[in-house]
Amino acid sequence: MRTLVTRVNPLVLLSVGAFSLIGSFAVRSLPIALVTIGLYALAALIFLPTWRYPLACLAFSGFAAVTIVYSTWRLGGPNTEVAVVAGLRILVLAWPGSVMVGFIDPGRLSDYAAQTLRLPARGVAAFSAALQRFSGFAQTWESLERTRRARGVAPGRHPVGQVKHSGSMAFALLVQAMRGASSSSIAMDARGFADARARTWAEPATWSRLDLGGLALTVTLGAVPIVHFLAGL
Repeated sequence: MRTLVTRVNPLVLLSVGAFSLIGSFAVRSLPIALVTIGLYALAALIFLPTWRYPLACLAFSGFAAVTIVYSTWRLGGPNTEVAVVAGLRILVLAWPGSVMVGFIDPGRLSDYAAQTLRLPARGVAAFSAALQRFSGFAQTWESLERTRRARGVAPGRHPVGQVKHSGSMAFALLVQAMRGASSSSIAMDARGFADARARTWAEPATWSRLDLGGLALTVTLGAVPIVHFLAGL
């Protein structure tokens, strides 16, 4: 069960964020907010292969929610429940989608975006290449750090040294990114990227029963706050 999220197609994963966004507009009371967040947490506990990444996303989303709670309480009057509901609404809006983005494969996303959504093939291929380059930034950063440590230029514990090291590392990462972009553009031109009209794709964009079940679950979770709101809870 905990590997299902890695097997569904990327459009289903994107739909989690889309339907949680739609459902967040119906989070108007504390019971609705608690039920919705509880169901998303339960789904994460059942279907996600790890809790470390979801908790990291929860921490960032929680920080945004806390700022909303504070600003609502300060500017909208000392109504604690209204402020808490506003913060939980942001949590419903941001947390599920941010978690699902981490499990999306850029290559599979391009296959499904072009074949299922019928998006322009050239734009989809360019977007997929950009996502793949972006996902490699962390590995490039680690490689640069290992190289600098091997050469004896690692930063010390002094804050000024840490700032200088971060700046030089960022510049080196920018140089590597520009080199990678040049290599990608040359490879795409060599494959007729600019002039091609009809493209083939690496894998067929099929929808299995697992994909349809995942989409149904996504729609159900997004509809929960709407149903509760219409029921007057």
